[in-house]
Amino acid sequence: MSHGRHTYADRPHPEYVVLDIGAQRGALIVHADPELHGIEVEISPRGRDDRRSHKEVLERSINGHPAYTAVFESLEAGTYTLWTHGEPRSRGVRIEPGELAELDWR
Repeated sequence: MSHGRHTYADRPHPEYVVLDIGAQRGALIVHADPELHGIEVEISPRGRDDRRSHKEVLERSINGHPAYTAVFESLEAGTYTLWTHGEPRSRGVRIEPGELAELDWR
């Protein structure tokens, strides 16, 4: 019997996502095509391309339908660049305090 390598993205993620937003923090959901499932989306504050963090595009369920999203649950208010495969994909993404921003890559 062989044991294959499984990643965190291999399974659907039915669990809830808790957002940590407030007076100085917001959140971002990136809606993606199924082809982006499992890739890392990096994010950096404007002018700080070297200061990146990342989230994986995971399969979740929205209203009983599969949805592929990367969720950045707590970001300082400001303007950001999002990256895939080391290249900028979306610049000027604005995060407002106390709000959930959404970006559609579908």
